[in-house]
Amino acid sequence: MISKLVNMKQISHEIIYFYGWWQLSVCLFAFIALIAIWWHIGKKQNDFGQVWLALSVLCWSISGAFEIYFIESDTKIECIINGWRSIWSLLNSLFILLSLPWFRYLPNTIQHIIKSKQWMYIVGIPFLFSLFPTLNRTISGNVITVVNELDVYYAFFTLGFLGYVLWESFLKRRLKSLAFLSLICILVAWVAQICKLSGNAVNLTLFSAIFKTSLIMIFFALALSWVKELSENIIPNSHHLYVKFQKTKLASGKIENLVVLNGFPGSEKRRVKLTPALFELFMKFAKRKLSDIEWLEIKPKNFSMTTKTFDIKDYNEVKRLLVCLLDGIFGKGNWSTEHHLNPLKTTLFEMSEKRDRKIRLKIPKENISL
Repeated sequence: MISKLVNMKQISHEIIYFYGWWQLSVCLFAFIALIAIWWHIGKKQNDFGQVWLALSVLCWSISGAFEIYFIESDTKIECIINGWRSIWSLLNSLFILLSLPWFRYLPNTIQHIIKSKQWMYIVGIPFLFSLFPTLNRTISGNVITVVNELDVYYAFFTLGFLGYVLWESFLKRRLKSLAFLSLICILVAWVAQICKLSGNAVNLTLFSAIFKTSLIMIFFALALSWVKELSENIIPNSHHLYVKFQKTKLASGKIENLVVLNGFPGSEKRRVKLTPALFELFMKFAKRKLSDIEWLEIKPKNFSMTTKTFDIKDYNEVKRLLVCLLDGIFGKGNWSTEHHLNPLKTTLFEMSEKRDRKIRLKIPKENISL
């Protein structure tokens, strides 16, 4: 019986030793790779979200180094070993939470929270509340049951936000399979935290290895989806954009108004269905561009004279046209004002320098087909 217990302890010892080396090497490699992606791409975009994610992975690597050190130095004081594990776990969670404001797509329900100035306090105060008792436990060896394993509760807090944000990010990029995989990964991470509370070291090691591997792959998938979006969602300049107007009669007898756009990244043409009013507005721009009178005049606000007629009654008509085009090109809700709406407006239209509320199509005449 005693020999079996000794063998079990030896096996557990070897598993943790292997797990320590795995954490150190794999997570360090992942950290370097994520930083490399950021260095080549994210740095130019002034996006530091990936840096925070990389630092969170680095915490796992350092935690693995501590595991190796404790085993090789034959440290048997559990409060010290578990204390350092908890400290690096807390830092990992903190860095993940600090990365969230840099995500391009955030759920509407929590966007105002994550983007607010108070976010630093929302994540920082619980972190400090968890860190100080953990440091006290690590240094003094006194374990207070009520505040034991605070890093686990902070991890639950982190995983809730991270799972929701990852789901939204992948859905907005039209990557549903990755969205579901990210939820599975978060679920496994939750199980690992529950194992930590239960004190089952072997199961904890197993689930920790699974969820850390999965989460690292999710981080890489997120980085690559971001790179994919940068390459695919580039709005071409005016000279490279071609527009073709089509009216098709359906079997039902209805007329379908289509605008075919060519010039976006990839060989596929973008077909956008417009309402009759927006189609006629876009067609009006195109016809004017092909004529001698290119400019269209927008009716000023609060203009009361009825004798003068204007080409466009309200500037919001132009905005509605842009929104409809973007919905058709990228999908409803899959675009942003900064990266899509404003660049498309610059590509399609130009305002008169005289500031007399005149607007015209910017695309060259030879790129327009009626």
